[in-house]
Amino acid sequence: MPQDFWGRIVYILQERGPAYLDGAKNTMVIALISTFIGCIIGFAVGIVQTIPVSKKDNIFKRALLWVVRLILNIYVEVFRGTPMMVQAMFIFFGSSAVFNINMSMWFAAFFIVSINTGAYMAETVRGGILSIDPGQTEGAKAIGMTHVQTMLYVILPQALRNIMPQIGNNLIINIKDTCVLSVIGIVEMFYAAKSVAGALYTYFESFTIAMVIYFILTFACSRLLRLWEKKMDGSDNYDLATTDTLAHTSGLYSYTAKKEEDE
Repeated sequence: MPQDFWGRIVYILQERGPAYLDGAKNTMVIALISTFIGCIIGFAVGIVQTIPVSKKDNIFKRALLWVVRLILNIYVEVFRGTPMMVQAMFIFFGSSAVFNINMSMWFAAFFIVSINTGAYMAETVRGGILSIDPGQTEGAKAIGMTHVQTMLYVILPQALRNIMPQIGNNLIINIKDTCVLSVIGIVEMFYAAKSVAGALYTYFESFTIAMVIYFILTFACSRLLRLWEKKMDGSDNYDLATTDTLAHTSGLYSYTAKKEEDE
């Protein structure tokens, strides 16, 4: 074992590099898949929470929505108000001890991170939907669109653009927070670094490597998501498009110049 810091770093990478790569791969797989599933859960919960209800609606519809929203609110508050590590221990070990449900570690990992992400995304989606001008909903209903059509074609596309930064933020958080899954035996980045540190007694060097890898993963994802946001923004300048044959479609149209040519 080399005596200098950088020599030990190189030695660890040469000897235990594959362990770090496996940990990074597992971390990214859990984070990406769980964030995707969590976004679906969040959109579903957020849409249900924003379904309009009036006194003119059927009493059964109002009662059903009240019960469903109560359950969803409890879900959101519980999973936003408790640490993911506690949730992992409670779900993985508690389900086996109380309900005799023996989850695999991988299923438990995806399940825990997904429902945790879904709780945060639910509030994000609800806020994104409510941020859209109510006049757009009224306009959609005025032309005969149902609530589902209004959500799919008018509200959600705009809300998605507004909440894209938060989706990216949740992915970054999940990349880092997968380290708590080591308590249920998942071999992710933190688990791999801890194993290397315990085997070689190089705690500072081993976790320095882990910290750098975490930073590379989160930085790369944040840059890619920023590019996606810019692509969703579209062009800065738009040309007027119309099907009216009597109207000029170019934004550079000059009425004065055209008049002089006719004369």
